[in-house]
Amino acid sequence: MLAGQRIIDWSLQVCREVADGVVLVVLPEEAPAPDSSPEEAAGPWPAADVVTAGAPTRAGSVRAGLAEVPGDADVIVVHDAARPLADAALFRSVIDAVDSGAAGAVPGLPVTDTLKQVDAGRVVRTIERDGLVAVQTPQAFRATALRRAHEGSENATDDAALVEAAGEQVVVVPGSPRNLKLTTRADLQLAELFVAVEP
Repeated sequence: MLAGQRIIDWSLQVCREVADGVVLVVLPEEAPAPDSSPEEAAGPWPAADVVTAGAPTRAGSVRAGLAEVPGDADVIVVHDAARPLADAALFRSVIDAVDSGAAGAVPGLPVTDTLKQVDAGRVVRTIERDGLVAVQTPQAFRATALRRAHEGSENATDDAALVEAAGEQVVVVPGSPRNLKLTTRADLQLAELFVAVEP
């Protein structure tokens, strides 16, 4: 829960605001049965048009969602429910970048910490920060580019990596410090502060 609302509902609401359709990928045990009525299939996620079961990997779960996206979609946006504070402006910025000709667009923030490559607890290299960004979701893609990138069985930590590997151009738009990924209890506490200050 975040400010009295399920974390996933924050993401579903903004997706509903900016997208023509919303596909929600959930744990297999939470997915509706194949013979469910539309009302049963919506279950506890009425903001989603389709709810489908995910896979053991991130890429597999995205592929499961892609299978539910209508074939005539021009732009597909992939978002992690663990980033509930992404706002509509951020979604629109990645979509606009794809509409302007990029195969994909991701939000990114400049890396501010010094990065070290470590082997067996020992620093082997300090990595230059210039030109490095930490990427976020939502990530938007030309539908044909994303589908083509997912045709194989490759796995990646984000979809942009698969689109890049397929030789397509992915651009970076300014991310938002508020768009943090909820991984630890401290992240949730920080998100609660953001909501309290900027609802």
